[in-house]
Amino acid sequence: MIDPHAPAPHSGVPRSRGEPGRAPLPVKPGTGRFLVLAGVFVCAACGLVYELELVALASYLMGDSVTQASVVLSVMVFAMGLGSLAAKRLRCRPAAGFGMLETLLALVGGCSAMALYAVFAWTGGWGGVWGDGPRYLLVGFSLAIGVLIGAEVPLLMVLIQRIRRQDPGGAVADLFAADYVGALVGGLAFPFVLLPLFGQLTGALLTGAVNAVAGGALVLGLFRRDLSARGRWLLLVANVTVLALLAAAWVLVDDFERAARHAMFGAPVRVAVQSPVQEVVLTGGERGRPLGLYLDGRLRVRGDEAARYRADLVDPALRGGPRGRVLVVGGGDGIAAREVLRFGGVRRVDVVDADPAVVRLARRDPGLSALNGRALSDPRVRVVTGDVFGLLRGGGSLRGPYDAVICDLPDPALTSATKLYSQEFYGLVARVLGERGRVVVHGGPVSERFWTVAGTVRSAGLRVVSYRGSEGAGFVLGGWRVPVGGAAHVLRPPHPSPPSTLVHPRY
Repeated sequence: MIDPHAPAPHSGVPRSRGEPGRAPLPVKPGTGRFLVLAGVFVCAACGLVYELELVALASYLMGDSVTQASVVLSVMVFAMGLGSLAAKRLRCRPAAGFGMLETLLALVGGCSAMALYAVFAWTGGWGGVWGDGPRYLLVGFSLAIGVLIGAEVPLLMVLIQRIRRQDPGGAVADLFAADYVGALVGGLAFPFVLLPLFGQLTGALLTGAVNAVAGGALVLGLFRRDLSARGRWLLLVANVTVLALLAAAWVLVDDFERAARHAMFGAPVRVAVQSPVQEVVLTGGERGRPLGLYLDGRLRVRGDEAARYRADLVDPALRGGPRGRVLVVGGGDGIAAREVLRFGGVRRVDVVDADPAVVRLARRDPGLSALNGRALSDPRVRVVTGDVFGLLRGGGSLRGPYDAVICDLPDPALTSATKLYSQEFYGLVARVLGERGRVVVHGGPVSERFWTVAGTVRSAGLRVVSYRGSEGAGFVLGGWRVPVGGAAHVLRPPHPSPPSTLVHPRY
């Protein structure tokens, strides 16, 4: 990292103007060293925010957060190695190289979330090679941002040695200490500050602006005498241009998001809420348009199909069996509760959903509350928000026995839902299931994944019957006795399927 051709230091003091390639610093060496480490801190925080932005947005848009995180992290770490090698060519002009590097990183990282969202919204439904466009773009941004981040440390090593020559091991320790602390702050700021206060797109733009200001201020303020007059102007113009682009994107981000949502959902968006759990979007529900409820971009409820789907889910579990106490898991939209209340003899319905935002909309939104028949306001219905796995494990308010457990869950392929399709979860369900009780699970399309759901429910000690609903989706009905009389279109498993567990998910 040290320039072998640099002249020897003079007892830690700035060099004189007469020394070739080395202009004196405008501050004392101690102050200059502190400013470099502060710049490392800020740039590291911004770099980690870019990384987390890509992981979070890709998980929201494409699902399977484990895969998206693995792709982003592995590609970015590999790219950082490439960036470190590429930085060798910039060591002869470290100040100019670092300044342009941070300007480019601010532009690429700040605009990455908008670009990824735009490609997903406008080309994600085209099919063919365009269907995987967001995944290719995710890899491209991870590679570009990783290369730029990886080139930072070698240049910063030269710059900090430029201020005061010291043992290389000590210089590396100082740089990495500032880098890791900055990464800690950036990692904590993303979920607790940027995401809840600004959202994905604006948070990335703000991070880019901070990155550009920090990099430009460090070079133009501390190392400006290492640059020619032309170099200073070029760097200043580049930074101002990037800041202007980020500011323009900030002003237009709301219009952009509305247009992208309209392109993605195919209908005007009435409500869009970014809860701590997920993005909740409502479309239609007025002027004859069917209501659509989207969670993280995936259709969860469609008004003209909701009744048939919930009838496939609820009716087999309640028909011909006891139904005094019913537990609905994941039914925060209230439609499954509406179907349960259609049956006589129902005394109490406990609804558990992870997202309070969905429950609020189910109660207050005119379209969604009309669709669920205002079931969540029925005195027999009690709503609990939180992690149903933890609630069942801890007992508390979800005490059995229940006559029926309705698992109105998202697709098991989603990483966020895998825990609720595990052997451990159905073991907890079995603990609160009455002697003649039944549990029904939505298992998605009839495929190998569906048969894994059936095998997992069976592994909890329950007798199961698998059946196909009116829309083609598969369901699993289980109980301590063989459930009969409630399910049509019974399916026979092609072969025994091993269960999915928390430590070995098979979806």
